[in-house]
Amino acid sequence: MKMKNIIKISYLFALALLIGACSEDDEKLIVAPESSSTILTPSDGQHFILNQFEEQTNTAITFSWDDSSYETPTNINYAIEMALSGTDFSDVAIPATIDQTYFTMNIADFNATLAGLGVTPFTETSIDIRIKSSIGDPSQLVQYSETVTILVTTFTTDLPKIAVPGNHQGWDPPTAPLLASSGFAASDYEGYVWLDGEHKFLAPNESLAFEWGNTDWGDDGTFTGHLVEEDEVNCLAAAGYYYVKVDTVLLTYSETNYSSWGIIGDATPGGWDGDTDLTYDPATQTWRLDISLTSGEIKFRANDAWDWNYGDTGADGFLDLNSPDNIAVPAAGNYTVVLDLSVPREYTYLLIQN
Repeated sequence: MKMKNIIKISYLFALALLIGACSEDDEKLIVAPESSSTILTPSDGQHFILNQFEEQTNTAITFSWDDSSYETPTNINYAIEMALSGTDFSDVAIPATIDQTYFTMNIADFNATLAGLGVTPFTETSIDIRIKSSIGDPSQLVQYSETVTILVTTFTTDLPKIAVPGNHQGWDPPTAPLLASSGFAASDYEGYVWLDGEHKFLAPNESLAFEWGNTDWGDDGTFTGHLVEEDEVNCLAAAGYYYVKVDTVLLTYSETNYSSWGIIGDATPGGWDGDTDLTYDPATQTWRLDISLTSGEIKFRANDAWDWNYGDTGADGFLDLNSPDNIAVPAAGNYTVVLDLSVPREYTYLLIQN
C-alpha cells in the first residue's frame, strides 16, 4: 500500500513538473515578438540645417513611429538610435529611451547630440536613425525598425578661430596655437602666443581643419602691421610671449610682447608695491608659481605695469582685462598659482592650496 502511494506521489510530481515546463514554454511563445516599429518621422532623405542664431529651445526634429507588437499585450520600451551613416550603428547616440512613440529635440540638444557623434560643423552629413524596441529590464526580445537616413548641417558654439603656424612650433598647422574672434560674424581675432621668428596666420577650411592650402596671410613686406594674402612675406617676432591681434577684413595685425607676468596684491610678499614673477611652462602653456600667500587679494599684471592687468569680475574663475575687481585669496597658506592664457578669449586662473 505504501509503495502504491509513493508511485502515485511520484507520478503527480512528475506531471506537475511537466505541466510547469509546458507553461513556461507557452509563456515564451506568447511573448514572442511579432512586428517591429515603422518610423513615421523624420522621412528618409530629409534635410535639417541647424542655425546658431535661432532660439535654441525651438524644436529641431520630431521622431515618431508606430508601435511594435508582441504576441501578447505588454509594456514596450523604445530607444532612438542615431549613428553616422555607413557605420552599421557601431557607435550610437541614444537621445531618448521612453515608452511613448514620439520624441522631440530642440536645436541645442540635437546639435549637441550630433556633435557627440563626431559630425563636422557646417558640413552636410548623413545620419542613420532606427528605433529599438524591447520588453523587460534588462532589455529582452529586441526588435529594430527599418533605418531612415537624414542629412544634417550642424554648427559649433565655439568662436571662429585662425591658427598661427610658424618657426615657434615647426610650421605644423594642426598643432598651431589659435586666435579667436569676438563673435560669429566678427573678423577680429586675438590670443596669446609664444613666438620665435617667422610665422603666418592661417584660416580653417570648410571642415574647420587647419592645413596648408587654406587661406593664409603674411606681412606686406613693410612690417608695419599690414597683412596680404598674395605676395606676402612671413611675419617676424623675437622670441617671447605675445598678445596677438588680427583683423582678417581690415588686414591688420599687432603683436605686443608680454613676456613677464606676475602677481601683485596685499596677499603677496611684496604687497601692492611690487610683483612676484611667474614662470612660463611651455609643456602646459601656462604661467605658474609656488608661493606663500596671506588672506587678502591679488591681481595678475604684465611687464610690471598697470596698463595690462587682469582681475576677476564676478569671481567666476575667468579673467577680465583691466577689471577693477581683485582676486580673493581665501586663507593664508602655500599656493600653486596658475595663469592660463592659452585658450583665446577664455583666460583663466587657479589658486591651488598645497
